[in-house]
Amino acid sequence: MRLLLVTRQGCHLCDRALGLLRSLGHEPQLADVDADDRLHDLYDWRVPVVLLDDHVIAEGKITREQLEKTVGKGSA
Repeated sequence: MRLLLVTRQGCHLCDRALGLLRSLGHEPQLADVDADDRLHDLYDWRVPVVLLDDHVIAEGKITREQLEKTVGKGSA
């Protein structure tokens, strides 16, 4: 399972999404939307975006309930 959080510096929703993922026992890979042209084209105004195996499973104002349903609790 590859879990990726597309984020940007200074984004409070991104910080919250990362905190929620970590509270569920997941440590996602992080990708800065502003450092990658492809990610910027796809997700600029949608961050934070959580991808599971390259499929968007959550974006924007992400809730704990949303993440529990899509990624569940991890082992970290």
